Amino acid sequence: LNKPEWYLTQVLMWIGNHSKFLDDKIQPILDKAGSSVNAGLEFSRALVMLILEKLAADIPCLLYDDTLFCHLVDEVLLFERELYSVHGYLSSFPSCMHILSEESCFQRWLTVEKKFALQKMDSMLSSEAAWISQYKDITDVDEMKVPDCAETFMTLLLVITDRYKNLPTASRKLQFLALQKELVDDFRIRLTQVMKEETRDSLGFRYCAILNAVNYIATVLADWADNV
Repeated sequence: LNKPEWYLTQVLMWIGNHSKFLDDKIQPILDKAGSSVNAGLEFSRALVMLILEKLAADIPCLLYDDTLFCHLVDEVLLFERELYSVHGYLSSFPSCMHILSEESCFQRWLTVEKKFALQKMDSMLSSEAAWISQYKDITDVDEMKVPDCAETFMTLLLVITDRYKNLPTASRKLQFLALQKELVDDFRIRLTQVMKEETRDSLGFRYCAILNAVNYIATVLADWADNV
Protein backbone atom coordinates (compact mmCIF):
# COMPACT_ATOMS: atom_id res chain seq x y z
CA LEU A 1 0.00 0.00 0.00
CA ASN A 2 2.87 2.39 0.61
CA LYS A 3 4.37 1.89 -2.87
CA PRO A 4 1.70 2.71 -5.51
CA GLU A 5 4.53 4.05 -7.68
CA TRP A 6 5.65 0.46 -8.25
CA TYR A 7 2.66 -0.58 -10.32
CA LEU A 8 2.07 2.90 -11.79
CA THR A 9 5.65 3.06 -13.09
CA GLN A 10 5.43 -0.53 -14.31
CA VAL A 11 2.40 0.30 -16.46
CA LEU A 12 4.13 3.36 -17.93
CA MET A 13 7.14 1.17 -18.76
CA TRP A 14 4.92 -1.42 -20.46
CA ILE A 15 3.23 1.29 -22.54
CA GLY A 16 6.58 2.80 -23.55
CA ASN A 17 8.28 -0.54 -24.25
CA HIS A 18 5.45 -1.85 -26.45
CA SER A 19 4.72 1.33 -28.43
CA LYS A 20 7.14 0.62 -31.30
CA PHE A 21 5.91 -2.98 -31.71
CA LEU A 22 2.26 -1.88 -31.65
CA ASP A 23 2.88 0.95 -34.14
CA ASP A 24 5.10 -1.03 -36.53
CA LYS A 25 3.54 -4.51 -36.41
CA ILE A 26 -0.04 -4.37 -35.13
CA GLN A 27 -1.31 -1.02 -36.43
CA PRO A 28 -0.68 -1.89 -40.13
CA ILE A 29 -2.81 -5.06 -39.69
CA LEU A 30 -5.66 -3.01 -38.22
CA ASP A 31 -5.31 -0.38 -40.95
CA LYS A 32 -5.34 -3.06 -43.67
CA ALA A 33 -8.54 -4.50 -42.17
CA GLY A 34 -10.16 -1.06 -42.34
CA SER A 35 -10.38 -0.75 -38.57
CA SER A 36 -10.34 2.66 -36.89
CA VAL A 37 -8.78 1.19 -33.74
CA ASN A 38 -5.48 2.69 -32.54
CA ALA A 39 -3.43 -0.24 -31.23
CA GLY A 40 -1.24 1.81 -28.89
CA LEU A 41 -4.15 3.65 -27.31
CA GLU A 42 -6.19 0.47 -26.85
CA PHE A 43 -3.20 -1.19 -25.18
CA SER A 44 -2.87 1.83 -22.86
CA ARG A 45 -6.60 1.85 -22.12
CA ALA A 46 -6.56 -1.84 -21.13
CA LEU A 47 -3.63 -1.31 -18.75
CA VAL A 48 -5.27 1.77 -17.21
CA MET A 49 -8.36 -0.35 -16.52
CA LEU A 50 -6.11 -2.64 -14.44
CA ILE A 51 -4.85 0.43 -12.55
CA LEU A 52 -8.44 1.49 -11.82
CA GLU A 53 -9.24 -1.96 -10.41
CA LYS A 54 -6.13 -1.81 -8.24
CA LEU A 55 -6.94 1.70 -6.98
CA ALA A 56 -10.55 0.75 -6.22
CA ALA A 57 -9.26 -2.12 -4.06
CA ASP A 58 -6.47 -0.14 -2.35
CA ILE A 59 -8.09 3.21 -1.56
CA PRO A 60 -10.52 1.93 1.13
CA CYS A 61 -7.52 0.41 2.96
CA LEU A 62 -5.61 3.71 3.24
CA LEU A 63 -8.39 6.29 3.28
CA TYR A 64 -7.72 7.31 6.88
CA ASP A 65 -3.94 7.24 6.82
CA ASP A 66 -3.05 10.80 5.78
CA THR A 67 0.53 9.98 4.80
CA LEU A 68 -0.30 6.95 2.65
CA PHE A 69 -3.36 8.61 1.11
CA CYS A 70 -1.43 11.78 0.18
CA HIS A 71 1.39 9.71 -1.29
CA LEU A 72 -1.12 7.77 -3.40
CA VAL A 73 -2.75 10.97 -4.71
CA ASP A 74 0.67 12.49 -5.54
CA GLU A 75 1.77 9.37 -7.42
CA VAL A 76 -1.54 9.11 -9.31
CA LEU A 77 -1.28 12.76 -10.42
CA LEU A 78 2.30 12.18 -11.66
CA PHE A 79 1.15 9.02 -13.47
CA GLU A 80 -1.72 10.87 -15.16
CA ARG A 81 0.54 13.72 -16.25
CA GLU A 82 2.98 11.36 -17.95
CA LEU A 83 0.21 9.24 -19.44
CA TYR A 84 -1.25 12.27 -21.26
CA SER A 85 1.88 14.29 -22.05
CA VAL A 86 4.23 11.47 -23.07
CA HIS A 87 1.93 8.69 -24.29
CA GLY A 88 -0.89 10.74 -25.85
CA TYR A 89 -3.67 9.13 -23.79
CA LEU A 90 -7.12 10.53 -24.63
CA SER A 91 -9.21 12.53 -22.14
CA SER A 92 -12.32 10.63 -23.30
CA PHE A 93 -10.82 7.34 -22.00
CA PRO A 94 -11.24 6.05 -18.41
CA SER A 95 -8.72 7.67 -16.06
CA CYS A 96 -7.58 7.58 -12.45
CA MET A 97 -9.23 10.96 -11.85
CA HIS A 98 -12.60 9.20 -12.05
CA ILE A 99 -11.59 7.07 -9.05
CA LEU A 100 -10.32 10.12 -7.13
CA SER A 101 -13.64 11.85 -7.91
CA GLU A 102 -15.74 9.21 -6.16
CA GLU A 103 -17.45 10.73 -3.12
CA SER A 104 -15.63 9.15 -0.17
CA CYS A 105 -12.24 9.43 -1.83
CA PHE A 106 -12.84 12.98 -3.06
CA GLN A 107 -13.99 14.31 0.31
CA ARG A 108 -10.91 12.77 1.93
CA TRP A 109 -8.70 14.39 -0.72
CA LEU A 110 -10.27 17.80 -0.01
CA THR A 111 -9.79 17.31 3.74
CA VAL A 112 -6.10 16.42 3.55
CA GLU A 113 -5.44 19.12 0.93
CA LYS A 114 -6.87 21.70 3.35
CA LYS A 115 -4.98 20.26 6.32
CA PHE A 116 -1.59 20.43 4.58
CA ALA A 117 -2.32 23.87 3.07
CA LEU A 118 -3.04 25.27 6.55
CA GLN A 119 0.14 23.69 7.91
CA LYS A 120 2.07 25.32 5.05
CA MET A 121 0.48 28.69 5.86
CA ASP A 122 1.48 28.31 9.54
CA SER A 123 5.09 27.64 8.59
CA MET A 124 5.35 30.39 5.96
CA LEU A 125 4.04 33.07 8.33
CA SER A 126 6.20 31.95 11.25
CA SER A 127 9.34 31.92 9.09
CA GLU A 128 12.01 34.52 9.84
CA ALA A 129 11.95 35.50 6.16
CA ALA A 130 8.13 35.85 6.02
CA TRP A 131 8.13 39.63 5.42
CA ILE A 132 11.34 39.88 3.41
CA SER A 133 11.35 39.87 -0.39
CA GLN A 134 13.41 37.13 -2.05
CA TYR A 135 14.44 39.66 -4.70
CA LYS A 136 15.10 42.65 -2.46
CA ASP A 137 18.56 43.18 -3.97
CA ILE A 138 17.40 43.01 -7.62
CA THR A 139 15.60 46.29 -8.27
CA ASP A 140 14.24 45.56 -11.75
CA VAL A 141 12.68 42.26 -10.58
CA ASP A 142 11.23 43.56 -7.34
CA GLU A 143 9.00 46.50 -8.28
CA MET A 144 6.17 45.24 -6.05
CA LYS A 145 8.42 44.48 -3.03
CA VAL A 146 6.57 41.19 -2.51
CA PRO A 147 7.24 39.58 0.88
CA ASP A 148 8.16 35.91 0.86
CA CYS A 149 4.95 34.75 2.61
CA ALA A 150 2.71 36.31 -0.08
CA GLU A 151 4.68 34.75 -2.90
CA THR A 152 4.71 31.36 -1.18
CA PHE A 153 0.96 31.59 -0.57
CA MET A 154 0.16 32.32 -4.22
CA THR A 155 2.44 29.44 -5.27
CA LEU A 156 0.45 27.22 -2.89
CA LEU A 157 -2.81 28.21 -4.61
CA LEU A 158 -1.26 27.61 -8.03
CA VAL A 159 -0.07 24.14 -7.03
CA ILE A 160 -3.56 23.24 -5.76
CA THR A 161 -5.05 24.38 -9.11
CA ASP A 162 -2.50 22.27 -10.97
CA ARG A 163 -3.50 19.23 -8.90
CA TYR A 164 -7.24 19.46 -9.51
CA LYS A 165 -7.42 20.94 -13.02
CA ASN A 166 -7.78 17.53 -14.71
CA LEU A 167 -10.76 16.41 -12.64
CA PRO A 168 -13.46 15.14 -15.02
CA THR A 169 -16.38 17.28 -13.76
CA ALA A 170 -16.84 21.01 -13.20
CA SER A 171 -18.69 20.38 -9.92
CA ARG A 172 -15.60 18.71 -8.41
CA LYS A 173 -13.35 21.54 -9.63
CA LEU A 174 -15.71 24.07 -8.04
CA GLN A 175 -15.37 22.29 -4.69
CA PHE A 176 -11.60 22.78 -4.92
CA LEU A 177 -12.15 26.41 -5.91
CA ALA A 178 -14.28 26.84 -2.77
CA LEU A 179 -11.34 25.48 -0.75
CA GLN A 180 -9.01 28.01 -2.41
CA LYS A 181 -11.42 30.86 -1.60
CA GLU A 182 -11.49 29.66 2.01
CA LEU A 183 -7.67 29.69 2.10
CA VAL A 184 -7.56 33.23 0.68
CA ASP A 185 -9.96 34.38 3.39
CA ASP A 186 -7.92 32.60 6.06
CA PHE A 187 -4.75 34.31 4.81
CA ARG A 188 -6.55 37.68 4.82
CA ILE A 189 -7.52 37.15 8.48
CA ARG A 190 -3.94 36.23 9.38
CA LEU A 191 -2.61 39.37 7.65
CA THR A 192 -5.17 41.48 9.53
CA GLN A 193 -4.06 39.99 12.85
CA VAL A 194 -0.41 40.79 12.13
CA MET A 195 -1.34 44.28 10.91
CA LYS A 196 -3.18 45.06 14.17
CA GLU A 197 0.05 44.37 16.04
CA GLU A 198 1.84 46.90 13.82
CA THR A 199 -0.63 49.83 13.91
CA ARG A 200 1.64 51.91 16.14
CA ASP A 201 4.28 51.89 13.44
CA SER A 202 2.31 52.30 10.21
CA LEU A 203 5.41 53.32 8.26
CA GLY A 204 7.41 50.45 9.71
CA PHE A 205 8.96 47.62 7.71
CA ARG A 206 6.39 44.94 8.53
CA TYR A 207 3.32 47.17 8.06
CA CYS A 208 4.54 48.17 4.60
CA ALA A 209 5.30 44.52 3.80
CA ILE A 210 1.69 43.60 4.65
CA LEU A 211 0.36 46.29 2.28
CA ASN A 212 2.71 45.03 -0.44
CA ALA A 213 1.48 41.48 0.17
CA VAL A 214 -2.17 42.53 -0.18
CA ASN A 215 -1.43 44.51 -3.35
CA TYR A 216 0.46 41.58 -4.89
CA ILE A 217 -2.25 39.01 -4.07
CA ALA A 218 -5.00 41.29 -5.44
CA THR A 219 -2.99 41.81 -8.65
CA VAL A 220 -2.33 38.10 -9.18
CA LEU A 221 -5.97 37.17 -8.50
CA ALA A 222 -7.05 39.79 -11.05
CA ASP A 223 -4.65 38.21 -13.58
CA TRP A 224 -6.18 34.79 -12.86
CA ALA A 225 -9.72 36.11 -13.39
CA ASP A 226 -9.59 35.14 -17.09
CA ASN A 227 -8.75 31.53 -16.25
CA VAL A 228 -12.07 29.66 -16.49
